[in-house]
Amino acid sequence: MNARRWATAVRWYLRELTGEAEYDRYCERHRRHHPLAPPPTRREYQVLRTLHRETHPQSRCC
Repeated sequence: MNARRWATAVRWYLRELTGEAEYDRYCERHRRHHPLAPPPTRREYQVLRTLHRETHPQSRCC
């Protein structure tokens, strides 16, 4: 594996691990379903995600 492919793989892994790619996927889905509406900013998305998690709790072991 050359250095460029390795760096791309590491970047992908870190974006998935930190949740950075989740916002990008949300924007893509938003553009498909609501093409005329602008997607929320990253900050607005985080607030919406936090509110959703608080109002729809999932059982956790800890």
